[in-house]
Amino acid sequence: MSSEKEAALAAVPNDSPTIFDKIIKKEIPSTVVYEDEKVLAFRDINPQAPTHILIIPKVKDGLTGLSKAEERHVKILGHLLYVAKVIAKQEGLEDGYRVVINDGPSGCMCP
Repeated sequence: MSSEKEAALAAVPNDSPTIFDKIIKKEIPSTVVYEDEKVLAFRDINPQAPTHILIIPKVKDGLTGLSKAEERHVKILGHLLYVAKVIAKQEGLEDGYRVVINDGPSGCMCP
């Protein structure tokens, strides 16, 4: 099982902290490339592209996947995309970049 799929499965809502919760709390080391009061962005440990950075909200507020988004999540969703643009510039990706949103265990599979 790929580490990306394992991470997605670990992120399925339950009472236990997910791998992402542990990364946010700095219980699991990561290579942070961007952090503010709302989001944390870090390099994937099993990159699927030359530049593979995960951007996650620090507070879930029920947003455990895009399919769980509600109107109250509009600001954080917009902020996540804005941060993707900031990081792309920081990484020197002026010629373009790809943004992928995985949603649920089946949504994380790479082709």
